Amino acid sequence: MVPPSVTLCRNATVLRRLPGTPYDACDKRPGRVSSLSLVRYRGSDYSVPTRFGHCEVLVRGYVHEVVISHGAEVIARHRRSYESEDFVFDPLHYLSLLERKSNALDQAAPLAGWHLPDAFAVLRRLLEARMGGKGKREYVQVLRLLESFPVSDVGAAVADALERGVIGFDAVKHLLLCRIEHRPPRLDLTTYPYLPRAEVATTSAGSYMALLTGAAS
Repeated sequence: MVPPSVTLCRNATVLRRLPGTPYDACDKRPGRVSSLSLVRYRGSDYSVPTRFGHCEVLVRGYVHEVVISHGAEVIARHRRSYESEDFVFDPLHYLSLLERKSNALDQAAPLAGWHLPDAFAVLRRLLEARMGGKGKREYVQVLRLLESFPVSDVGAAVADALERGVIGFDAVKHLLLCRIEHRPPRLDLTTYPYLPRAEVATTSAGSYMALLTGAAS
């Protein structure tokens, strides 16, 4: 009878080394982005940014999420849907297109059910009331800040802009960056002509002396 230690030693000589990276426990499949910026995986469609339209991609299906890559770049992550013929959108993927076609903002299916803080709706109403069609495009520009910053920070900047009465993309972006960088805002109010203006005259030396002598009274 061969001792167990000898059997173990023989088996060790034929075992391979462990891989250098952990095993990626997912289903990998090639895909192609449609004209609607969607990639189909196991009966459902998942969105990617519109700039990747018609590109070849790699889809990795995990138990809880679907990850889509173009080359070495991960371009989309979604919760995995097990429904048949489901559509899973990320509204941020379509904002660059809506900035060019802002009239489609209300009919854009990817934005349906997108819940944002109430301040965003107030900002949009004021922008459109003051600027018309241009205001709608400027509102989409504000939404595009969400591509780079958390909704909590952008929402706080929008609320700050509303409180100050500076309604516009430039003001929101400036207040957002000031909040993140912990510095006081310095807004150029000349770009907001609808704000009330205060005219402050230059004080003369004679007026100052009059105050000292009581002549002004």
